[in-house]
Amino acid sequence: MRSDVCVYAGSFDPITSGHLDIIERGAAIFPKMIVAILRNPSKKGAFSIEERLGMLRKSCAHVSNVTFDSFDGLLVDYMRKVDAGVILRGLRAVSDFESEFQMAQLNRQMNSDVETFFLMTSPKHAYLSSSAVREIASFGGDISEFVPAPIVAEVAIALRKEQ
Repeated sequence: MRSDVCVYAGSFDPITSGHLDIIERGAAIFPKMIVAILRNPSKKGAFSIEERLGMLRKSCAHVSNVTFDSFDGLLVDYMRKVDAGVILRGLRAVSDFESEFQMAQLNRQMNSDVETFFLMTSPKHAYLSSSAVREIASFGGDISEFVPAPIVAEVAIALRKEQ
């Protein structure tokens, strides 16, 4: 497995400014980054996988060493498939660390060739989540500081509740 290839996996429903920050910083560290959406059939996302991939591409068009994909199943199996050796995870708070640490240990147990690399989020994004963005947008709130500029209107229009 290649240690110069990292995978940043998540739901990105939608991508937030915090996600973009981790992508940009991760891309500056790793020569190749794959941003991958987990297809979870038990969860109904606000956006389809295709819509999320499109938003990722628009938001990250300026980052040349990033590709986008989606996958089913275990992340460690996907890592084998794409020959990637590093999982990139963003941490917002101590509570994130506890669950991410546990997942990193499980992933390492299932595939000892995989390392997990943690990046602390920038303080201005420490409170930010996709679910918060969805709620703010659903009530017509301004999400321009919370999602990448190329997708603000798309997300706002799609999530605004009938008033």
